[in-house]
Amino acid sequence: MVQVDTFRQRKIKRHTFIVRLSCYERPIPKTTINLIHNTMKQVKIFAFTVLLVAAALGSTAFINVKLLNKVNAEDKGFAVVELFTSEGCSSCPPADQLVAKIEKEVKDRPVYILAYHVDYWNHLGWKDAFSSADYSKRQQDYASYLHLQSVYTPQIVVNGRMEFVGSEEATLRSAITGNLKNAQGTSLSLGIAAADKNQATIKYAIDKADKNTALYIAVVQKNAQTKVERGENQGHTLSHVQIVRKLQKVALNGDAGDAKVGLPTDFDKQNWEIIGFLQNTQSGVVTGAAKATYAE
Repeated sequence: MVQVDTFRQRKIKRHTFIVRLSCYERPIPKTTINLIHNTMKQVKIFAFTVLLVAAALGSTAFINVKLLNKVNAEDKGFAVVELFTSEGCSSCPPADQLVAKIEKEVKDRPVYILAYHVDYWNHLGWKDAFSSADYSKRQQDYASYLHLQSVYTPQIVVNGRMEFVGSEEATLRSAITGNLKNAQGTSLSLGIAAADKNQATIKYAIDKADKNTALYIAVVQKNAQTKVERGENQGHTLSHVQIVRKLQKVALNGDAGDAKVGLPTDFDKQNWEIIGFLQNTQSGVVTGAAKATYAE
């Protein structure tokens, strides 16, 4: 027996076939055969529709990737992507891989990726050599700014305005694309006037910053690998990009000035870079960003 919903706009929820065993064969009525054929036709149409939708979604994802690669002239804004991660977290490697993928795509576009390794995973079997309590504190500050009840890894914050799970590729691409279209409210330029083994002198110039604006300077190691011997990622070799090794808050002295920033002992021009960003201390919103260039 086939149960068919006679209301056309409602999906057929179930089909029940009952086979009766007896000492003789009973021919199947023609009406039943027609119903079975109609049902199978509907199933085929539904399956074809699903395939079309999947193809469309795949095409959209492909287009999003191309947008990050190709559209440059339309960039009016910027995107500061802050990833909170840890080598002790088994959910973090996909997020690390995602920001590495984005970093290769954006190249010279105004997208600044900063990976902070938090320290609260360190007591679970593996101490992350790149971790710092300062980065855990920064994540806690974002929890306050964004009215979150707790912190987690991997987490991404974009321009201090929105946060989401760090491995959500579609969300990250959308956030970057959207912020690149928005005009930058405050302009920032940074130059490295001098640098030695211990510190760098950074000259800055700011336009249209309000009294609640603070300048942060991040000393960034471009890439590294770690073989994890204990903890949730035991036995895996993890690759990292844009690792923040030092984050310094600079007291602004007007719209232009200079600041002394301490450097790690293994700092060099080829494998490291310095990124600065302006942040509203009341709301947490990032209002401007720039990569420091070396004076010629």
